Amino acid sequence: MEALVYNREGKQTGMIELPESVFGLPWNAALVKQVVEAGRANRRANTAHTKDRGEVSGGGKKPWRQKGTGRARHGSIRSPIWIGGGVTHGPRAERVYDQKVNKQMRRKALLISLSGKAKSGEIVVLEDLSFPEGRTRQAHSLFRALALKGGLADIGNSKGKALVTLPAHDVSTVRALRNLPRVQSCEVRNMNAESVLGVKYVVVPKSSLPILESLTKLR
Repeated sequence: MEALVYNREGKQTGMIELPESVFGLPWNAALVKQVVEAGRANRRANTAHTKDRGEVSGGGKKPWRQKGTGRARHGSIRSPIWIGGGVTHGPRAERVYDQKVNKQMRRKALLISLSGKAKSGEIVVLEDLSFPEGRTRQAHSLFRALALKGGLADIGNSKGKALVTLPAHDVSTVRALRNLPRVQSCEVRNMNAESVLGVKYVVVPKSSLPILESLTKLR
């Protein structure tokens, strides 16, 4: 599978053959859905907690005697049927939402997501991506050039969110990109299926391609 290569001026400079092992996998919706939902569940903060009848205050004395009053029998004012009583079947902090997903499944879901982007023509390969001065103006100019000269009219705006995959952590490049509201950045080793599917374009510098290909050789 081939993809267009762009320079820093947003111009197309040629084509590149994308690794088939990374960008040529068939779509597997069930696996991608399982991995994405597991990731969201594992990040879920279990803060909702209701008190049952054993945790609310009061209720140590029987409200009235068992017989002879004409009223229904009750043993505690903290019964769930009383106002101010315990809650039945409410959310509890002890509940665990974590889902087990092994690293092979996570890696394959990532590669399947990248393959889907490649088939849709949403993989943008750059000859080089670095901003030594860390200026947002430079990063903005790059994406504006891609939109005006590269034929990617919506890249970097609300309809064309982009994920920039960096081969390694670069403080100045991250600083230049982080103030662009529709552009995200991460290292290749920190990518996952959810981050890929959450954007329209995946921007890949040439230096990131060998690292992506190496993911297929890990066990």
